[in-house]
Amino acid sequence: MRHSSARGDGPQRRRPGAEDLGWDDSLYGNGNGDGRNGAPGSGAPRPADQGGTPPPDAPDAPDAPVAPGVTGTPSAGGGAAVPPVITGGVSGPPVISGGVAGPAPGGATAGRPPAPAVTGTAVTGTPAAGTAATGTPAAGTATALKDAADPGSSPADGSEPEAKGSRRARRPRSKARRVLRWSAITLAVLIVGTAGAGYWYYEHLNSNLRKDALDLGSGGLEKPEPNAFGQTPLNILLLGSDGRNSEKNIELGGARQDSDRKPLADVQMLLHVSADRSNMSVVSIPRDTRVPIPECKDPDDGKVYPQTTAAINTSLQHGGPGCTVATWKELTGIYIDHFMMVDFAGVVDMADAIGGVPVCVDKNVYSHDKKGHGSGLKLTAGTHAVKGVQALQWLRTRYGFEDNTDIGRAKAQHMYMNSMVRELKAGTKLTDPMKLRDLAEAATKALTVDEGLGSVKKLYDLGGDLQRVPTERITMVTMPWQYAAGGEYVVPKPGDAEQTFSLVRNDTALDGKDKKKKPAPDPQPTTAKDKLDVVVQNGTNSTVTGPVSGRANVIAGRLASLGYTSAATDSRLTTQADTTITYPAKEGRGDALALAKALGLPKDAVKESGSATRMRLVIGNDWRKGTSFPVPSEGKKEADKAPDSADALNGEDKKACMKVNPAYTF
Repeated sequence: MRHSSARGDGPQRRRPGAEDLGWDDSLYGNGNGDGRNGAPGSGAPRPADQGGTPPPDAPDAPDAPVAPGVTGTPSAGGGAAVPPVITGGVSGPPVISGGVAGPAPGGATAGRPPAPAVTGTAVTGTPAAGTAATGTPAAGTATALKDAADPGSSPADGSEPEAKGSRRARRPRSKARRVLRWSAITLAVLIVGTAGAGYWYYEHLNSNLRKDALDLGSGGLEKPEPNAFGQTPLNILLLGSDGRNSEKNIELGGARQDSDRKPLADVQMLLHVSADRSNMSVVSIPRDTRVPIPECKDPDDGKVYPQTTAAINTSLQHGGPGCTVATWKELTGIYIDHFMMVDFAGVVDMADAIGGVPVCVDKNVYSHDKKGHGSGLKLTAGTHAVKGVQALQWLRTRYGFEDNTDIGRAKAQHMYMNSMVRELKAGTKLTDPMKLRDLAEAATKALTVDEGLGSVKKLYDLGGDLQRVPTERITMVTMPWQYAAGGEYVVPKPGDAEQTFSLVRNDTALDGKDKKKKPAPDPQPTTAKDKLDVVVQNGTNSTVTGPVSGRANVIAGRLASLGYTSAATDSRLTTQADTTITYPAKEGRGDALALAKALGLPKDAVKESGSATRMRLVIGNDWRKGTSFPVPSEGKKEADKAPDSADALNGEDKKACMKVNPAYTF
């Protein structure tokens, strides 16, 4: 084709192509011309994009930015993994503090976030050695990047652009285009290289986590059946150890003579998230509560610790956190999905990374006396943002709060956790990407978790569940307790403690604010008694008291005498605190209620299950003898919230203030 030019008619000189210049246009794509990856045919994983568009005419690529956070995760299944990318923004890894996990505000959801359109040769982040760039071209944006870098590129139909001006005028533009093209190539290479650095940082955070066995007991407590919507609650045991296993822990905790002693679990809280994620309950148990500790086997050296009765904090010395989990399961009848444990140094590091947690005392307090008792906490009356060592002192203070016992200490811990959750949800401490990175480092280094929670991705997903719970639906309680004979330790308060545990087992919010549905009329049975397919199973197994043998056969015999002649037994022994009847579909509720009535079971024992395939009656530890279900105490009503003795604290209570013991004020 011939064009008119300032120098007359003649063939238009062809602009040099990729082959002439010695580089490959496919650097803008994946080697197949589809513009998706950052390197030609390399199979290199594509980073997730986080935007950012510094001036596109910067001739030199900056040093790699520092890594304040992580976004994105390796994809599951086939294909190339998508590594996380270290960004200069506030998106980052999960936020975990004091055992509570939550995603950074504004952070990406699990998996790769949607990629924003990218223009120019953008590289963002604080210059430093060792990491990644953002501004990566999103899928389908490579052409836009090329066009932005080369505004004089050919039309999409492949024809040459219309010539304008003299050849002399065109040369500088051609050189500029070449420089911009080379800048784009440099960016593409940088993207591929720094994506690897992002993946390295993700793996670095994973390697920070310490992992241990979840359950060292031999009990058979099973995960609750999903509800009608396929949802199950989530139970996490949060532990704070007093180990002096490092110089920093000795410095913070004192008692150098205890450096060789196995740590004690001085803080123990069960975090229960409802199946629909609408509410959360936290139950603390005072560290000196005397409970049965089941037999546990240390997974590291194989040592077997025999069953005993002792303070619950000593359970950690019987093989690790898995024995504390087994102890809680035995005591409460609650299935535990995960545990998270933090030591002295971890509390300090995470409190520093968060930037401070507001707490309140009603008088000046100084937790110290002439005998050396006290944590050293010294605060004037009012509200203070505690962090670092002061945060640890707050969480450890016993002498100085209320009656100088673990009960006051547990209440102070509840206040701290509530305040911390409010701070994290508000995001006020996470606008600085460096602080966000510090929090990710501190949290992953501080935590010991079970194998099922042993990755940043899993912690991030857990944080997503926790983030969904509104603070006004968070309730923190202390297990109702009473002093044992002699007053040297406490024991669970009869009635009230079991009521609290039962609410958690049945996924009932401790705040009493679950929506009350108007009871519908009970449906009528649809199946004749002698045709009803029901399986009876013995759930009285207990690692402490042992099972009651033959319970399934005894109750099946009772059912036969009542006309349920098709009842069969399941010989497998299981562990369950409450006797239940589960049924697979709504049309089976009438039959399940009729069965419950025949045995004297309450209506709340009947539960619809999203996974059940047939009706099942499990005889729990609340019915270990007899053929008629034990009648509850006269006048006792079905509980719908924690008893007053649990001393509940709502997560939105910003006016809560610790009462200072008069002997520890100044």
